[in-house]
Amino acid sequence: MKQINAILEGFGSTLLLLVRSLSYVGTLPRQFRRFVEQCYLIGYTTLPIVAILSFFIGGVLALQSGYSMDNFGAKEFIGSLVGLSMARELGPVMVAVLVAGRVGSAIAAELASMKVYQEVDALLTMNIPPERMLVLPRLAAILVMMPVLAIIANLVGWFGGALVAQNVDFIALSPDKYFETLRRYTDFHDVWSGIVKAEIFGFVVVLVSCNIGLRTKGGPREIGASVTRAVVASLILILVLDYFVTKALM
Repeated sequence: MKQINAILEGFGSTLLLLVRSLSYVGTLPRQFRRFVEQCYLIGYTTLPIVAILSFFIGGVLALQSGYSMDNFGAKEFIGSLVGLSMARELGPVMVAVLVAGRVGSAIAAELASMKVYQEVDALLTMNIPPERMLVLPRLAAILVMMPVLAIIANLVGWFGGALVAQNVDFIALSPDKYFETLRRYTDFHDVWSGIVKAEIFGFVVVLVSCNIGLRTKGGPREIGASVTRAVVASLILILVLDYFVTKALM
């Protein structure tokens, strides 16, 4: 029963944090510098690991599908399989998982430290709402950077699949044939669905991480516990939302 109450309390506090943060949207232009800083921390610093992971995911997809399709004489459809898989599912989900592990944990640790060491209380004393200064710029930044990361993940994954399909002996599929089938079976709706997914996942990850960080109580030991809770909750929500968002976009 306590766990159910904790889940409901966390859900309610997250919604309240969202409503309070959105009430300060009008102040965002005055926080442009803070917004740009968060875009750098969320997007630019996450880009290298997103690119590396996406490249090898695309390569593995091409390798596995080439091995299986070789038995059916359907190697020319490797491009369509990699293209659709990266655009609709693997691209946005893996980017969201990386954001949860790298950005979500950092946000939770920073805000939990500020809460434990009473920096958040100091902001309240100066009549500065934490939702306006600490949460809103991060939410705005993730909405801007997630589509960029998702698109780059798709492109790098497609390129990785093409490279593997061309250079592995038992596949030996030319890049022209690979990208021809990719373009034929992957349309704008597939890419758009992945971008929408990435937006939702990233927004939820940052919102949940901010909420858990700001609700931290106790001493320094609780900072690590808050980071763990933020990452675990984010990963669970990504997988749960993935099903419902996918069904809604079909």
